[in-house]
Amino acid sequence: MKTYPIGTPGTPWGEAERAEWRALQRRQRSYEADVLIVIERLRSRFDVQKYGELNYGDERYPLMAIRSRDWRDELPVVLVTGGVHGYETSGVHGALQFVEQHAADYAGRVNLLVSPCVSPWAFERIHRWNANAVDPNRSFRQNSPAEESAALLQLMAPVRERVLLHIDLHETTDTDETEFRPALAARDGQPFEPCGIPDGFYLVDDSESPQPGFQQAVIEAVEKVTHIAPADDNGEIIGSPVVAKGVIQYPLTELGLCAGITSARYKTTTEVYPDSPNATPEQCNAAQVAAVCAAMDYALAHR
Repeated sequence: MKTYPIGTPGTPWGEAERAEWRALQRRQRSYEADVLIVIERLRSRFDVQKYGELNYGDERYPLMAIRSRDWRDELPVVLVTGGVHGYETSGVHGALQFVEQHAADYAGRVNLLVSPCVSPWAFERIHRWNANAVDPNRSFRQNSPAEESAALLQLMAPVRERVLLHIDLHETTDTDETEFRPALAARDGQPFEPCGIPDGFYLVDDSESPQPGFQQAVIEAVEKVTHIAPADDNGEIIGSPVVAKGVIQYPLTELGLCAGITSARYKTTTEVYPDSPNATPEQCNAAQVAAVCAAMDYALAHR
């Protein structure tokens, strides 16, 4: 099997290997053009908050959140996050598209908080990790090694107990198998074990507090937009048992995943498959939007 080009097989990376990896990363798109300009356009209808700033070398990335203008303490909080993994494009564009097209429908019913691009350095480089080769989506814990994760945790601290719903928008891509999982194995000095990529949309529920009715409501809405990933021959998706159509479970908080950062009754991580021959970028964005709307509708109806 081909080995990853950085590091020595079986030996975890040190700073030299991380620096070598970082030097290979190239800016391929613009956080300012694709995200910040869209957020600026929303200022006329929503409050916009800078909740942190990343400083990587001479590059500065403001971390931005969009908030309901009619914020009222007696209303439940809904959190929508995207771009925790910067390469997962529809999570970012889907979150922004939801705000532009549908957020106003929930005015006066919820306090909406949207962080559409949690990891902007990685967004520009179409990568999973931040500049220090750290995965933000395994780093949502106290004393986080990822600044992106620590900033979001700090943003949510005052309201984390009041969150009714948190939906975290992700993708599973072919490059998970060709680049990101091999890189992870090399970084950690572990052998790479192929897992396979599911063809279709699926959800990750919280194994510590599952909400099967909620998850299925989201699946049913998304199925009108794009296809749902089937279980493999082992009854699994990416190595986890399928507990219902298009649904697997992880212990979200234990693993340091973004969807586990609040006390929300309703939590889910979406996984869109953009590399399917049966899905377009527009469908992928629309699937994320449909998931957010269905999640909000269910949560509000079953408070």
